[in-house]
Amino acid sequence: METAIKERRSVFAGHVVPFLIWIGVIFALPGIEKLGFTTHILYPWAYMIKSALCAVLFLWLKPWRIYSSLELRNILPALLIGFGIALIWIVPEMPLVGRFFPAFQDFYHRWLIMMPGTLPSYYPELPPGHLSWSYAPERAGWFLTVMKLFGSCCVIAVIEEFFFRGFFYRWQSHGRFWLQPLSEFDMQAFLITVAVFGLEHDRWLMGMAAGAVYGLFVIIRGDIWAAALAHGVTNFLLGLYVIITQQYGFW
Repeated sequence: METAIKERRSVFAGHVVPFLIWIGVIFALPGIEKLGFTTHILYPWAYMIKSALCAVLFLWLKPWRIYSSLELRNILPALLIGFGIALIWIVPEMPLVGRFFPAFQDFYHRWLIMMPGTLPSYYPELPPGHLSWSYAPERAGWFLTVMKLFGSCCVIAVIEEFFFRGFFYRWQSHGRFWLQPLSEFDMQAFLITVAVFGLEHDRWLMGMAAGAVYGLFVIIRGDIWAAALAHGVTNFLLGLYVIITQQYGFW
């Protein structure tokens, strides 16, 4: 009995704790910055440390042990979904779109990115001292830039899928979420999960679109690892775009 309780606690913690720590660091950083740390040092190092910490916790708690392995039949769809989400995330903010459709791009930035009604600080041009420049290799160094890319596609992408699709979606219907099949559809839980996932991102509309697609993918295929792969591909391609084009407003 005691072993079973510990097992359930470990499964719960594996889905929830790494994500909460990730979010906790984000909220703690502004306060830490007030202690005198310079932005270009604090943020990239903090990102690397929280990526390492959350990855170690995830590996230690092993939440994947209640799921089957990634199915080969889901790999190609996951890659295509990851590419498609990256595309719809990037295209509205491309300089080329702004050149030909400035009114659309202005509307997009003003109303479809947090906070609605105001333009984000990186639009129409990223200011020289903006926080996002902290991750550029010429300021952080290539090691920290690569760690940012790695953490984005290999750590938080996986952690978010296990939290949102593995835990949060099913927990709304069943407290012992691990007993509910991944493929069981609950409209209310699905919409709430999509909304919360979207609002976690500053680009809330694209976040909701991505959350809906990842969520449906898990429900249809019953494979959480496939959604994690798709999410990782999206973040990897977005990161490559950021580094190649220097559109660090995405970071």
